[in-house]
Amino acid sequence: MRLSFILSALSDKNRQKIIQSLKESELTVGDIAKNLDITAATLSHHLDVLRKNGLISSRRKGRNIFYSLNLSVADELLIEITKLLKK
Repeated sequence: MRLSFILSALSDKNRQKIIQSLKESELTVGDIAKNLDITAATLSHHLDVLRKNGLISSRRKGRNIFYSLNLSVADELLIEITKLLKK
């Protein structure tokens, strides 16, 4: 796990909002965009950063791309942070 890259990815407020919105269920880009006041290009960039760091995953169904939170990476992140705090 690349802890520093993941923490960097999570440092952005818009990416934090994306993660928050995906906690409940998977969403399309359009659904995610409703919660943010950013351009489509900026949203695409944020989703790409989160996906490259393994925090979210995507799947295509027809014309839509659905995004979901990758809970296994989130669990690993919590374990790594806990280890750091115990040192």
